[in-house]
Amino acid sequence: MVAYFTHTLILHLIIFQIVILFVMISNILITRLVRQHAPPVIFPMVSILVPARNEEKNIARCVQSLLSFDYPAFEVLVLDDQSNDNTRSILEKLSRSHSRLQVLDGEPPTRVQVGKGWACSQLARRAKGELLFFTDADTFHQPETLRTIVTALEAEQADLLTGFPRQEVQSWGERFLVPFFSWAMLCFNPLALAYRLSHPALSSALGQMMLFRREAYLTIGGHEGVSSSIVDDLMLARKIKSYGLRWRVIYIADLISCRMYRNSRDAFNGFTKNLFAAFDFRLLPFLFVFIWLAVMFWEPLIILMLMVFGQMPNIQASYLSICIGLSIILWLLPYIYMGIPYGLALLYPVTILAIELVAFTSLRNSLIGNLSWKGRKIPKPHWKWI
Repeated sequence: MVAYFTHTLILHLIIFQIVILFVMISNILITRLVRQHAPPVIFPMVSILVPARNEEKNIARCVQSLLSFDYPAFEVLVLDDQSNDNTRSILEKLSRSHSRLQVLDGEPPTRVQVGKGWACSQLARRAKGELLFFTDADTFHQPETLRTIVTALEAEQADLLTGFPRQEVQSWGERFLVPFFSWAMLCFNPLALAYRLSHPALSSALGQMMLFRREAYLTIGGHEGVSSSIVDDLMLARKIKSYGLRWRVIYIADLISCRMYRNSRDAFNGFTKNLFAAFDFRLLPFLFVFIWLAVMFWEPLIILMLMVFGQMPNIQASYLSICIGLSIILWLLPYIYMGIPYGLALLYPVTILAIELVAFTSLRNSLIGNLSWKGRKIPKPHWKWI
């Protein structure tokens, strides 16, 4: 048994890590290649759609960056989703000096649709553009963002274009938790295969940047078609694939940044809401993934500590060094790609511990029906074994 953990398992981890490394490098190259296209002769009209609920700290910075786009034809629609802070007054002040900006009143949520998805449905109904660009109120955009992503969508003939913004992280909770989703998508979803295979699970999207063709969005039923989902962005990407439509991922860390959460508590609560939902509440796959992540990144470190204290005299140090070195690379390269402070990559063991705590808290809260979004209760989800 000792030989298995000190030799055989380490070799298996090395093989698995090498596969993940190839997937991650391939994904980095593929997402960057999407930027290598000439602009279209005519740029289509774009509706930029922003749901906002209690975003007084973010909304002015976000909207001003959107209004500064170097793009010929666009409108900005922001829906005030029944905020009880100064979000509405900030938006009204901005709208008086920017004709492109429309401020909409959010309707009360229905029993069927709640949360951000309900706000996005209302925005889509009022949009006039050929393309629908959904983004979050806590994002910040460079002037060339819209021109760049529309060029990529048109050249790739995509129906949905998404990407991973650079995440602004300040508190320790943000540093350990926020980059995880983008890291996981980059490492565990091989785009070279996902673009060719029809299985909906081989797709991903981030609500901070989703650019749809209007026809495709309506074909899949829009946000109303995923009204029961907590992770509407992932579900929309999966519906795009299930309908045989075209989905692409683009590198945007230099174009869009996002301060998703403002402190450690908000980051913990936000990921607690989303993590089990990202697995469509499938219990066994969820347990397998997070147990395997813990084994992959912590088992070599435990063996190393035992070796240092003389408890593992027969360990092959070369294999152990390769395994730990690959772990560092698997965190370092994605963090550089995503614009995350790369020193945090060296703290990956703490990140794994933090995400494990969030994962099993998410599992518990989902099973007992203790989920909410910005003060709104989320109905207890129906979980399944596989």
